[in-house]
Amino acid sequence: MTIEFPSPTRPAAGTADVFTGYLSYFRETLLAKVSALPEGERRTSRLPSGWTPVELVKHLRFVELRWIEWGFEGVAFDDPWGDRNVDRWYVAPEESFAELADALRAQGAHTDKVVAENDLGAAGKPGPRWDGAEPPTLERILFHLVQEYARHVGHVDVVVELAVGAVGE
Repeated sequence: MTIEFPSPTRPAAGTADVFTGYLSYFRETLLAKVSALPEGERRTSRLPSGWTPVELVKHLRFVELRWIEWGFEGVAFDDPWGDRNVDRWYVAPEESFAELADALRAQGAHTDKVVAENDLGAAGKPGPRWDGAEPPTLERILFHLVQEYARHVGHVDVVVELAVGAVGE
């Protein structure tokens, strides 16, 4: 699935539409870039930090879960840090890229639903996600998610270039 870049000149229904447009664009761009890699490259690191493209996909799914469901909505989770093993990202050998991509898209659909049903000025529910701090507004959370995705899509551009030579934006 390819999504057109949400250009500032493209009409938007409002700020919420802008946020969900950018998040959808970055989510699908990341998945397209990882999809273009051979399976072995998806599970191999080309960087000194050691993360792999499939680990990044799983990480971003959990990032959205932590900020939207665990944080903003206040849903209790046994393991909101399920993208980690000890202190690094982790994907079990039996977790397929297709399953991880589906989980990321489903998490994105949940985010879109939350945005559609809430005012951007609404504060998140108090809970463990905020570590005692005041919960931020949905707008601040979405701004954080956009920067997180943008940064990681840039990271995967570098990995794809090193792996197969394709150059990103």
